[in-house]
Amino acid sequence: MLAQVGSASVAGVESHAVSVEVNISVGLPSFVVVGLPQGAVREGRERVIAALSNVGHRIPSRRITVNLAPADTPKEGSAFDFPIAVAVLVALGIVSQEHVDGLCLVGELGLDGRLRPIRGALPIAAGCRARGVSKLLLPRANSREAAAVEGVEVLGGETLGEVLAHLSGGTPIRPTRLDTVRLLERPPARQPDLSEVRGQQFAKRALEIAASGGHNLLLIGPPGSGKTMLARRLPGILPPLTLAESIDITKVHSVAGLVPAGGTLVTERPFRAPHHTASDAGLVGGGAIPRPGEVSLAHNGVLFLDELPEYRRSVLEALRQPMEDGVVNLSRARSRLQYPARFMLAAAMNPCPCGLYGAEGDRCTCDPAAVARYRSRVSGPLLDRIDLHIEVPAVPVEDLRAEDSAEPSATVRARVRAARERQHERFRRVPEVGANSHMGSREIRRWCALDDASARILGQAMTRLALSARAHDRVLKVARTIADLEGAPRLRAHHVGEAIQYRLLDRSRLG
Repeated sequence: MLAQVGSASVAGVESHAVSVEVNISVGLPSFVVVGLPQGAVREGRERVIAALSNVGHRIPSRRITVNLAPADTPKEGSAFDFPIAVAVLVALGIVSQEHVDGLCLVGELGLDGRLRPIRGALPIAAGCRARGVSKLLLPRANSREAAAVEGVEVLGGETLGEVLAHLSGGTPIRPTRLDTVRLLERPPARQPDLSEVRGQQFAKRALEIAASGGHNLLLIGPPGSGKTMLARRLPGILPPLTLAESIDITKVHSVAGLVPAGGTLVTERPFRAPHHTASDAGLVGGGAIPRPGEVSLAHNGVLFLDELPEYRRSVLEALRQPMEDGVVNLSRARSRLQYPARFMLAAAMNPCPCGLYGAEGDRCTCDPAAVARYRSRVSGPLLDRIDLHIEVPAVPVEDLRAEDSAEPSATVRARVRAARERQHERFRRVPEVGANSHMGSREIRRWCALDDASARILGQAMTRLALSARAHDRVLKVARTIADLEGAPRLRAHHVGEAIQYRLLDRSRLG
């Protein structure tokens, strides 16, 4: 007898329909899975046989053929255990075919018949909605995550026996509901506050501008000047996530297996801080079984690279394309995957190997050649893609002992949120542009027009600092953000002048 059950696979952060077909015929006893099954899929037949036996359904000595269609697409992961088991029971006549029509089934089986959580539940639910599949049956540990997608009825099962009772008309499984509005309105977890950083007013201003426009940021200063403290307080001044942003982040984290069992949407902007020994695949994604890298896990959040020159040159250069395009494209022999990577880069570095170059007292022990070699580890093309280069000097002792009068993160966040709302209104009809840092040439020409005084200032800076055309556009983007913080509709000379201040280290210091 032939049976067919709907399922799904995940490639990148997108879901694709898979039809699980089972045919049981007379012949030598066997259980064969075809359709380009990879490691965990091939092993799944042993889990299926044991799980069915332990819930009271022993498979007869027949020839069983399982086909995962389309047959020319590789299938990975353990999420096909559950649909294969149900399809076998349909082929045996234990479950009616009409009871599984219109369903999408995914899940891993334990040997005792329990449904175990899988990766990619949210992308699978989103794919079901896009394909018009109205019901998704999956492990209960994934049900709250999948229920974030509206328009799909999510049913979470604990065991194979419970699911079979539901499909046979017995005890029904109640749909899982999730109030996404209330979830996103929850107050954020306590984060490091900007008021805890003594001094560094110039760097704090740059941090506010970076957060307001989604700009990349490089902090340069001696050890102990507060570079890491400032970077770790950046998420606390970013605006709250929208539902669309939260879903996009959760898709990546779900595929990476970072959503805990019973978890739901990611409601806070991610902050990723990989060690400088990270590999190319660890940072941008890839591997034998492709997984999202740190740049994708930081999507809609912050990627912090401390001790920037200590990263391998090839790793840093791999950042250039994601920083420009906002996506990572992975090409393999049999597939091409795409992961989102619209992140803010916050990087920190010392001015020289000993860290004391330019510090008060001139205590640097590095010779000029060593300083030049150290700085050359960060290439000019990468620096061109970083909007703000900020000098973070050592904090004077009187500032360390001063009374706490700095603005808290909540106050700064309110201004950042107001600036982002202006940008949202400006770009509401422009796809793929959500902040000033995302503007392309067309948007720059429209929204960053200069008067004579501003054009003169920018022209002089281009000549004196030998800025590239890309740096020219990034100065305009930063100036647009400074104007948004003021609520100014047009760019003025002081907006451009301040934006240029944040590029002074581009050529004169890091030449």
